[in-house]
Amino acid sequence: MSASIPLPKEQRLGLLAWAALVALQLIWHAWLFPPQHTPTWLVLAISVIPLLLPLLTIRDARRALLWVGILSLFYFCHGIAEGWSSSSERWLALVEIILTLLLIGTLGAGVKRKQRS
Repeated sequence: MSASIPLPKEQRLGLLAWAALVALQLIWHAWLFPPQHTPTWLVLAISVIPLLLPLLTIRDARRALLWVGILSLFYFCHGIAEGWSSSSERWLALVEIILTLLLIGTLGAGVKRKQRS
């Protein structure tokens, strides 16, 4: 049996940003601004399930963070589009943008550079 290696600070911060991004999607689309013309369950399925897939399928937290970092690019684009087009939801879009940048930034901070000889 192998001992689990503790995650570095930046990766723990990435996990927190991931959890906050999931919570933001739930709060945004189910409570604060529910959709008017689309079923709420469908909007939640589109916005939350992709964030949960790495959690359900990948046991290694580092690899799951990598996949969520890739997925977060779509949430970054969503935040930019919502921030630009909807003044009432702009503050939520700004939070989404910050969380995705934090998530992507923690991935970059966790990469160790090879030392040159």
